[in-house]
Amino acid sequence: MPGARLHWFLPTSGDNRGLVGAGQGVPTSVRAGLDETVTHGFRAPDIDYLAQVARTAEQLGFEGVLTPTGTFCEDAWLTTAALIRETTRLKFLVAFRPGVVNPVLAAQMAATYQRISGGRLMLNVVTGGEPREQARFGDTAAKEVRYARTEEFLAVVRGTWSQAPFDFDGDHFRVEGAMVSGGIDPVPDVYFGGSSGPAGPVAAKHADVYLTWGEPPELVAEKIAWMRELARAEGRTLRFGLRVHTLSRDTSEAAWAHAQTLLDGLDPATVAGAQEALRASESTGQQRMLALRDGRTRFDSARELEVSPNLWTGVGLVRGGAGTALVGSHDEVAARLADYHAVGVDEFILSGYPHVEEAYWFAEGVMPRLAALGVTGAGAATGAREPVAAGR
Repeated sequence: MPGARLHWFLPTSGDNRGLVGAGQGVPTSVRAGLDETVTHGFRAPDIDYLAQVARTAEQLGFEGVLTPTGTFCEDAWLTTAALIRETTRLKFLVAFRPGVVNPVLAAQMAATYQRISGGRLMLNVVTGGEPREQARFGDTAAKEVRYARTEEFLAVVRGTWSQAPFDFDGDHFRVEGAMVSGGIDPVPDVYFGGSSGPAGPVAAKHADVYLTWGEPPELVAEKIAWMRELARAEGRTLRFGLRVHTLSRDTSEAAWAHAQTLLDGLDPATVAGAQEALRASESTGQQRMLALRDGRTRFDSARELEVSPNLWTGVGLVRGGAGTALVGSHDEVAARLADYHAVGVDEFILSGYPHVEEAYWFAEGVMPRLAALGVTGAGAATGAREPVAAGR
């Protein structure tokens, strides 16, 4: 098994030391008017701060950064394009929704991006699972229709890149003689996530990397097995990526003490409002995140939110999307990532609050241990290893 790739996150909705505020994934109804958006160290997503995060990620050895999409954040294409000249080798995983941009235009944008960046684009195609958010962009299609449209969208994008002049006549898109001036080199990897039945076949046909959120390793293994079988039926193979937060410290006790601080900073009314909004999501992945806590919303101890060794669901009390964090000593967090790598995860998209400081904690504490375990690097190990117990 080749070494795992490590990516960080670009907080284009702002950053701070807590779990609420204007941060990515916090429901709009909860974010609006929150005191944390202007106090308590909130960091606006201006270009200087985002450049600091990007340069930090590059300096510390991360391969790329994921940039989210939606009305809660700055536009991913424009923001990352502005950061190309702020970095030299960092790749940008640009998230976007296929329902709000023409596929030939997206193919052209990607080709231009590759030329001006020297091949540093990766694409995260987000079909979307929040009806109100989709409607803000004029997209009121049903979930099944959105996935069918996404499949056609990716067929047109790939056809435009590789079969120009490309013709396509589908239910959602019709193009004649599609092409990209100058071609595209290299073709960017397509990252795609989705836990529902309609999502799997789309990923199997068109994705390079299938993404999933941080569930316990045995559940991630089940999804990987599902997707491998679907890809095999298409004569393809996939890589697999895990999106999860990290909170690692020199000792397990220090890490859990910080998790307790994050939990203590949450107002019960804020948690209740966030959970009500998240339960309305159409996203199967979001419902799986909520299910990890069995419906509970009140907790006194951070350790009550540990659903698998070192896997903490506290983030998901107020944030949608990736709602779990790996909490523990550097050894423990490295061991848990090794567990995911052992079941087939090839790439990790990580984050922590705030994103500059947590990048240093991870890079200085966890990265060397991942190399020692053979998770990263060309000689990644595939044999059995002694487990590292979760600290108590």
